[in-house]
Amino acid sequence: MDRPLPKKKSVYILPNLFTTASLLSGFLGLLWASGGDYQACALAVFFSALMDGLDGKVARLTGGSSEFGIQYDSLADLAAFGVTPAFMIYHFALENFSNIGMAACFLFAVCSALRLARFNVGASASSGKSFFTGLPTPAAGCTLACLVFISPRLPDFLQNGMGGIALACTLGTAFLMVSRIRYASFKELGFLKAHPFRTMTQVIVLFALVVADPRIFVPLMLFVYIISGPAYTFITLPRLSRLENRASRNAEKQGDQPG
Repeated sequence: MDRPLPKKKSVYILPNLFTTASLLSGFLGLLWASGGDYQACALAVFFSALMDGLDGKVARLTGGSSEFGIQYDSLADLAAFGVTPAFMIYHFALENFSNIGMAACFLFAVCSALRLARFNVGASASSGKSFFTGLPTPAAGCTLACLVFISPRLPDFLQNGMGGIALACTLGTAFLMVSRIRYASFKELGFLKAHPFRTMTQVIVLFALVVADPRIFVPLMLFVYIISGPAYTFITLPRLSRLENRASRNAEKQGDQPG
């Protein structure tokens, strides 16, 4: 009896083109960092983050999500937001720390890989679609890129201490990536859906601020996002849990009262 031939596996071209653009930008950033052009490398990481955000949006919009795309996206993220920022920050600020700087950058790359592997096996599914478990790798990579991006605008005393600042940020973001802290995913914020008028106004204001002075407002928004995770996990969630428990106890007491 003849066995049916296996179906050929297909891939979606358009979403994967955005992923390829993210990978290409990360690769170019690596080349620029090796040549000492750290500002160009930082911009390449930012562009990779833009492409990484668009590939998921395009995949959901066109119905082009696939297991192949998920795995390809993770491999591209590891290169663009794990390896390239680690290489960049080592040569930019941590080379004088010798083995300590090298170990910190390697830890950052390893935590990026662990964060992506945990996401792929569905460990973050318990947080739902609205939240990630651990700092997303694009945010971590952009954090290191921000240090390079804003360095020309920093006062002299901060530039002199850039090595220590970079070391703290590298280690901090590495541990945040593999932590259980919840970060907003913004997956449910559809740009093609109808939203209240104030939402459009807020988006326009943020866009205008970024265009006005990206060296100030891009790092500022990224900093707010990073601290929002611990604030939500350690302050908001316990408070919501207490309110739910209180409401549950009140409902039980009302149910026990005679009618």
